[in-house]
Amino acid sequence: MNITGHRWLNQHLPGQRLPKAVAGKGTFVIDDSGKQYLDGSAGPALFCLGHGNREVIEAIKAQYDKLEFGYSANFTSDAIDELAEMITRQAGGDLMRVSFVSGGSEATETAMKIALQYHVARGHAGRTHFIARRQSWHGYTFGALSLSGHPARRRPYVGALLPVSHLSPVNVYRPPAGVSAEEVASYCADELEREILRLGAERVAAFFFEPVVGAAGGAVAAPEGYARRVREICSKYGVLMVADEVMCGVGRCGTWRALAHDGVEPDIMYTAKGLAGGYAPLGAAIISERIYQAIASAFGTLATVHTYSGHTAACAAGLAVQKIIVRDGLVEKCRRDGEYLMKRLHDEFGQHPFVGDIRGRGLFVALEFVQDRETKAPFPAERGLYAKVRDEAFARGLLCYPSPGTVDGYSGDHVLLSPPYTISRDEIDQMVDLLKASINAALEQVVAQH
Repeated sequence: MNITGHRWLNQHLPGQRLPKAVAGKGTFVIDDSGKQYLDGSAGPALFCLGHGNREVIEAIKAQYDKLEFGYSANFTSDAIDELAEMITRQAGGDLMRVSFVSGGSEATETAMKIALQYHVARGHAGRTHFIARRQSWHGYTFGALSLSGHPARRRPYVGALLPVSHLSPVNVYRPPAGVSAEEVASYCADELEREILRLGAERVAAFFFEPVVGAAGGAVAAPEGYARRVREICSKYGVLMVADEVMCGVGRCGTWRALAHDGVEPDIMYTAKGLAGGYAPLGAAIISERIYQAIASAFGTLATVHTYSGHTAACAAGLAVQKIIVRDGLVEKCRRDGEYLMKRLHDEFGQHPFVGDIRGRGLFVALEFVQDRETKAPFPAERGLYAKVRDEAFARGLLCYPSPGTVDGYSGDHVLLSPPYTISRDEIDQMVDLLKASINAALEQVVAQH
């Protein structure tokens, strides 16, 4: 049968024929020609245990042998109960309630709805406005896209999105105009307070942010003191502090909660990718007991259930993944191996004329490309540097996560590395070597266009 194009639609271009993935083992994906790809990004920071983990697969099979799904409006299950207990134990503090969904965008929507329901429960129905940041990404559903501060991705839908206030990116490498790197934390926190006061605190429901920005900015961790100051401001004005840890959470940054690094606890946090590690679609919103009790007292339950919320087999997958992460000390391994990876990147790219910044935390790091290190000027968007890095890496058997729009949503390029937690030091070395060859080959093409 001659297939001229895909019937299903995704991110590839019309007429482009993608290779077929047919197998996976550890850090590698194998296509139908037998070619192996080192998964240096774990997909989109997804495959925390890599590919083909037999322990997880057997746990899923065992659940399917008993029951695929006991609809969670009617039943609980061992898988959902044990996973919720494990998650809240890892989250710690007052984060004691869990709402399961099928992925990151649903988790964003769930957090938004919980925030609104909480304020209605307390008699503050006028608190409907959300604040987020530019150069952020929260998902492709309409609420999540409204929160996301990525102009290029928002562009086809902008007239239909919710009105959301978007503040400055919290990026020491690219501080707001007239602000020094040392002032970024205080300036950006003060900006949040000014926006709350401009709108009127009685109108503001929640502030959403990524503790370490993922795809939109490239592993941008906020500077010391920022998250603590944001916590103070949100508490002062009754605004909920919501942490999007879909990419950066579940241990990837060296602590199970990314915000634990900052000594801060949000009112709501949510996660997805590393929760079930790609073995099943699963996300979760994790809610403070205070928030839950206010809603339960007024309404009895959270008004945010989906058909597949708490899917039994998906929770069995998540439970198996989380048990392995804890048993094998993989959160601490992310911290240690992240230090090793960062050293390797600085050794190879620290003096590179077209690499402006090397940043990140744990196994969640990125390189930002610049045309001039002194001025930090990015390459023109039309040169497509990110795509050339992606293609050169793919040809060499490396999967990484290059993205455009690093500076303002349109210009700027970075490449994100977020390998499986189980990656070996030898594989880290191989990943960095392949990346170096790929970047240099891509830059040869881009610089020649000048």
